[in-house]
Amino acid sequence: MAACLRRVAQRDEDAARLFMQRLYPLVLKLVRAHLPRRTSEEDLVQTVFMKIFANLGQYSGQVPIEHWVSRIAVNTCFNELKAEKIRPEWRWSDFSEDEQHMLESLAASDAESPQFPNLAARDLLEKLLATLNPQDRLVVQLLHLEERSVAEVRKITGWSEPMIKVRAFRARRKLQKSLKRLEER
Repeated sequence: MAACLRRVAQRDEDAARLFMQRLYPLVLKLVRAHLPRRTSEEDLVQTVFMKIFANLGQYSGQVPIEHWVSRIAVNTCFNELKAEKIRPEWRWSDFSEDEQHMLESLAASDAESPQFPNLAARDLLEKLLATLNPQDRLVVQLLHLEERSVAEVRKITGWSEPMIKVRAFRARRKLQKSLKRLEER
């Protein structure tokens, strides 16, 4: 294996292919064991191998290559899981038929606030708000859902008025992007 690694380091494509064939079952097994919900298995395996090849110069040889590769694979999966928790995304199939209809109507409507069944609209809103960080969610909740003034939000949060306005603007943009991503799926 050491000779194969030296050839891979010298950018020998045949050695790299052999290296991947040997380690692919291990990487695939680890990815399947730690697969994030929203990530494609093959995409994650490819990401792991990209990291392996990019960091091959850091491999010291003190542990078996399988251990080193396993650590990269598991850490890559954990990083994907963390990213999923921080920025949850919704796919079209995650929504009920009522919510899908509502999104389609939103996309087709020029009206400021179309009328929808309250329960379905509230569920959709909660799913979209879940994509925001807690501070952005709070600003949207206070300003737009509870219809409080910027001065009232300032008193509640202790934030400056410009900060509240900027945070609200950015939160609305994030919600718009989330909605557009849903429409594209």
